[in-house]
Amino acid sequence: MERRNIQFSPPDISQSEIEEVIKALESGWITTGPRTKLLERRLAAYIDTGRVDIDCDQADAVQTYSNRVVCLNSATAAEELIFRICGIGEGDEVIVPAYTYSATASAAIHCGAKVVFVDIQKDGDAISHMPEMDYDKLEAAINERTKAIVTVDLGGIVCDYNKVFEIVERKRSLFRALDQHDTPARDLASRIQQALGRVAVIADSAHSLGAHRVLGEEKKYCGTIADFTGFSFHAVKNFTTAEGGASTWKEIPGIGNEEIYHQFQLYSLHGQSKDALAKEQLGAWEYDIEGPWYKCNMTDIMAALGLRQLDRYPGLLERRKEIIGRYDAACDELGIKHLHHYTKDSHSSGHLYLTRIPGATDGIRREIILRLAERGISTNVHYKPLPMMTAYKELGWDIKDFPHAHGYYVNLITLPLHTKLSDEDVEYIIANYRDVVGRYI
Repeated sequence: MERRNIQFSPPDISQSEIEEVIKALESGWITTGPRTKLLERRLAAYIDTGRVDIDCDQADAVQTYSNRVVCLNSATAAEELIFRICGIGEGDEVIVPAYTYSATASAAIHCGAKVVFVDIQKDGDAISHMPEMDYDKLEAAINERTKAIVTVDLGGIVCDYNKVFEIVERKRSLFRALDQHDTPARDLASRIQQALGRVAVIADSAHSLGAHRVLGEEKKYCGTIADFTGFSFHAVKNFTTAEGGASTWKEIPGIGNEEIYHQFQLYSLHGQSKDALAKEQLGAWEYDIEGPWYKCNMTDIMAALGLRQLDRYPGLLERRKEIIGRYDAACDELGIKHLHHYTKDSHSSGHLYLTRIPGATDGIRREIILRLAERGISTNVHYKPLPMMTAYKELGWDIKDFPHAHGYYVNLITLPLHTKLSDEDVEYIIANYRDVVGRYI
């Protein structure tokens, strides 16, 4: 078979995205502006309905979908601002799976909270094989200082939120809500905590835009399940704005979406009481600084990419599903464990394809990755558990306390999965994976 060069995860950018970016550049409005606001509404509509064809410039859609999603410059910013909106800070604890990317934990640390790691289930979830938290250990970790649990929809597979919400409800009596109203920001955070009356469930859905899960009898899309959700639009994600991310939330009793949205805007734009679009109105130059806050807004250039990506997104997800089907067949034939992206109760966004080589050591795994690279196939590992990383070891964490996370990691290889792969590329990957891995099992 003729050698090919297979990238791991290049962005899928079409002419329509390029043309929209050019229009944004020519418009004279390149920072946060009308395209960003439209993308926020369209994402809100998509998260709510699964549809990308709703005209979000129409008056009724503007009313329905405004103030529901905040677009930002990264998923890390999205998660950090969620913590700040919820009033999470020094003295608080945030529970995070040990098996995730650093941003899941670092965003809480930025806010002054203590991260508490929880091991995953042995070999991952029994149905999806996704490295999902051990829910017994999660429940045991909750105490009076716990303010949030961050769930991770790794690879695009939706966590078992039924179990998570059952746990936080059972632990409701331990929850101590913030009671501080000296500033508008603290007042909002206090009212959010008091309205929830329990530990907040915050979804790290960096991988899972468009994924859904059946809860009860109802299909729910990521962004409508957890109390707050953060998405990533980084260049390697299914849906990209080059860099970028978004925060969204469920309705909170007694608190309007407009108030929450406004606080996100304050946090993301130096605490300015007006954004650039509002100041553009005639005579509206004056603004206040309500807090010495942060700078993490999305630009209209980024949003231009996102608007046209969203047009194409259902087709991109369908292509990922086709590739996954072919990978599944090959791995099942070889007896190799892999994620199950599409089950009776859950439909993934198909972001990552994790495989685990039976009986392989870390050394064998590294040898396989090298052999595939020699054949032009770029693979990866998602992820090295955080207690193995220097920053978290220095905080006192030891991977020996997380045997299931380590066991899942040690023989894992992530295959290329993206919509720039041709059918011939997929066949090349499968043939070489079968040949190389077959020498070790």
